[in-house]
Formats: sequence, structure tokens, C-alpha cells
Amino acid sequence: AQWCRGAMWRGAAAAAALLCLAAACLLHRGFEPRARLLSAAELRRYRGAPGEPGLYLALLGRVFDVERGRKHYGPGGAYSGFAGRDATRAFASGDFTPAGLVDDVSGLSPSELLSIHSWLNFYSKNYDPVGKLVGRFYDENGAPTEALREAEAAIEEALKFQAETEQKKQQFPPCNSEWSSAKGTRFWCSRQSGGVNRDWAGVPRKLYRPGVQGSHCVCVRSTGPPWGQPDSSQHSNRGDLDNPHLEQFDGCHPLAEQCVLVG
Repeated sequence: AQWCRGAMWRGAAAAAALLCLAAACLLHRGFEPRARLLSAAELRRYRGAPGEPGLYLALLGRVFDVERGRKHYGPGGAYSGFAGRDATRAFASGDFTPAGLVDDVSGLSPSELLSIHSWLNFYSKNYDPVGKLVGRFYDENGAPTEALREAEAAIEEALKFQAETEQKKQQFPPCNSEWSSAKGTRFWCSRQSGGVNRDWAGVPRKLYRPGVQGSHCVCVRSTGPPWGQPDSSQHSNRGDLDNPHLEQFDGCHPLAEQCVLVG
């Protein structure tokens, strides 16, 4: 069991590193320096209308042939506004008005940047890359602009934060909870609580995070070495119960797998 927990910890860290590496590969994949360069005026000719040469869209300056998705992107399709332009911001904001169908990604939140990354992954897997759009993200020689470098750095930072958050969730999975006017609030832990499958259930505790107001209920391992020390032989066999960011629920047994708060 100790080896399995060690593998789990090492696996979580490795998964985070691989996620960031995969993100970096995706952000630069399939767009060679000699790729075709299109101007904004040329791209506008590829909206799929009769007599036009094709059906393209751009995302972060990368142009894809979306002909096989004509029912979505062609004239009359639900996403026809994306055709013939770079509307990167709309992929995150959901604003399909002319004001939202733009390539400016400044001020987007980490979750919105992750949405852009997800869409980039989708198009890279499902549609053929055509080339690069000269403008905000690529210059007239096809070289990345400062705006693209900033956007990619922000996406990679968002992915890193996502990986770290997932790793913390593995350490402290959220509790199950329910409330009723008659019984109050019940928190409990199981081997699947918080959507994290594991070989331990844990006990409920309040978790406080630096810089975040309030607390939330998490499940905490009560045996074995602390998180991040799988091979340590010098430990008190209390799991993560001694973590300084945790607090016990008043009126609950320290090792109970469920806790009921009346009122």
C-alpha cells in the first residue's frame, strides 16, 4: 500500500509535468516556419459562400480548413460568424456579436484561456491546418509576434495552475455534503468523494488556503506518511491530519468519517 501511495504521489507530479509539456507542444505543433501566410482580406474570402474558394477559420492566428464542418461553419450555420476571420476571443467569451468576434485575448481569465487551449486542441485534432494569419499573432514573415508569445505564456500558466489545482484535489478531495432543515448539514467522506477515486476514505476537515477567505470541507488521510513524503520512515502515522491549514469541525469525533452540523 505504501508503494502504491508513493506511485500515486509521483504519478500526480508527473502528470502535471506532462500536461504542461503537452500544452507547449500543442501551442507550437503543426505550423512550420514555411507555412502559408494569409492576410485578413484573403481570409475573408474563405467563408464558404458560393463562388468562394473554401471555408477557413483562424484561432490564435492559426488557420484551419473547416470544410468538413460546413453545416456548423458555413453560411447559415450556428458558428458561421467564425468563418473567414480570427475570432479567438469569442471561443472563450461566447460573445458571437461583431464586437465579440475578434482576436484580442487581453484580460481573459485563466478559465477562459483554458477554453481557448481546449478549442485549439480540438481543431488541431479534427481539421487540417492551412497556415498563419498575418496580423495580431504573426508578422508578415510568419514569425510569432509579442502578442502571441504573451497569449501562449498566459495559457501555459493557466495550464500549470490547473495541474497544481488537480494535484491539490488529489491530496484533499472535497467532502460529500447534504443539508436538510430537520438535520442540518452533513459532511462525509468516501473512496469516491469529490470525484477522486482512491484507496482511502479520509475524515472531514475544514481547509483554509492562504489568500482565500473562508474554508471548505475536504477529506483527509488519517494514516500513513504526510503527502509528498511517501518514502519517509520518520512519521507519526497520521497522514495529513497535522497539516497547518486544516481545522477540525467542532463537535465531531476526530476520526469520524462523517460530521453533522446542526443549525
